Amino acid sequence: MHTLAAYDTLGFFGRDPWWLVLLKAVFVFAFLVGTVLIAIVWERKVVAWMQLRIGPNRHGPWGLLQSLADGVKLALKEDLVVTGADKVVYILAPIVSAIPAFMAFAVIPFGPADDQVSIFGTRTPLQLTDLPIALLYILATASVGIYGIVLAGWSSGSTYPLLGGIRSSAQMISYEIAMGLSFAAVFIYSGSMSTSEIVASQQPTWFAVLLPVSFIVYIIAMVGETNRAPFDLPEAEGELVGGFNTEYSSLKFAMFMLAEYVNMVTVSAVASTLFLGGWRAPWPISAFWAGANHGWWPMLWIVIKIQLLLFFFIWLRGTLPRLRYDQFMKLGWKVLIPVSLVWLVMVASVRALRNEGYDFAKVVLYVGAPIAAVLLLALVWDMLRKKPAAEPAEPVPFDPMAGGYPVPPLPGQELPPVPRRRSRAPQLQDALNGADHSEGS
Repeated sequence: MHTLAAYDTLGFFGRDPWWLVLLKAVFVFAFLVGTVLIAIVWERKVVAWMQLRIGPNRHGPWGLLQSLADGVKLALKEDLVVTGADKVVYILAPIVSAIPAFMAFAVIPFGPADDQVSIFGTRTPLQLTDLPIALLYILATASVGIYGIVLAGWSSGSTYPLLGGIRSSAQMISYEIAMGLSFAAVFIYSGSMSTSEIVASQQPTWFAVLLPVSFIVYIIAMVGETNRAPFDLPEAEGELVGGFNTEYSSLKFAMFMLAEYVNMVTVSAVASTLFLGGWRAPWPISAFWAGANHGWWPMLWIVIKIQLLLFFFIWLRGTLPRLRYDQFMKLGWKVLIPVSLVWLVMVASVRALRNEGYDFAKVVLYVGAPIAAVLLLALVWDMLRKKPAAEPAEPVPFDPMAGGYPVPPLPGQELPPVPRRRSRAPQLQDALNGADHSEGS
């Protein structure tokens, strides 16, 4: 209850004049675009360093203008429209994919709502706006963005983009469930869905420390949500020829690329806000510097946290190979979602017991003992049960020309033996040795 009473920050919003709201919106847009331009160069430089090769070094000093060069190149490419495409949906799909990525950043706090700064003589919080259900707004905009990818694959009128779109829809649904469950634990601890109040409630301990399982689940889910390696299955070039954006070129392709990187920045900002203290300075700094969380300084701390999480994205891409699609879906449905559900029950039980006044020892006993008992029983059951011996499967007859087309064998089927002529090696060897194998000799 003290959290709800102490951190009622929504009253600081809705008071800005129209020109200041417009200025903040332009800043959010410019911040995202600028961060994307930096992230693209940074990614290519860091991956090149990890792989012991030379990265961009031609455009601008040390290759820092490579992102601008890529943008100009894409803009000057021929803008093709596939003949069999649904042209209206085909053109709208990149827009539908890019716009929600920008919208989600509107509720990210860059500073405390109650410690306002002066912009052209007007006191205002370092945040565009906030809502009582701000995190539901973020989930809603993320869900709308997937429509752009699905519609891009469908409207292209081609097989492999359609497969990439279907993959992406299944991927987003799977990992948004785990992401939403990790949000729920934060709701329980903070007592609010407002981003500014969630950051305010992370005093003195960040939720990454209090809710480590939720933090790990969200980190994995945000990589899957943004279609980044090793979860870039909708764009698997080795099996889909590029995925949902195969039939796109020029600026429409650039908008898909922009949406991917903007989503990376957005999910990194959400991770910083929910689990890493948001705009709060890290502990060693806040311990000896009282003004670290006042004025314009909070903007520096959240930008640093966002950049560190972007480096985490790049690190994964330069380190891990792409998963198979069945491994990817198994991780989402059989690992992340069950773990998130069990953890959510634990968090809710702990909060309920703490609100009833139970001390820490009793909370651990009442919550930890049943879970430990269930895990122990599951371990004993797994050790004692007899696994049936696998019987050798009989070969299934297989017709390689079923339906008039050559088809590969399915699991359990065997190709019929191929008739081969008798080897001529002995005859050739005898001929070289002068032997006569003619009849009657």
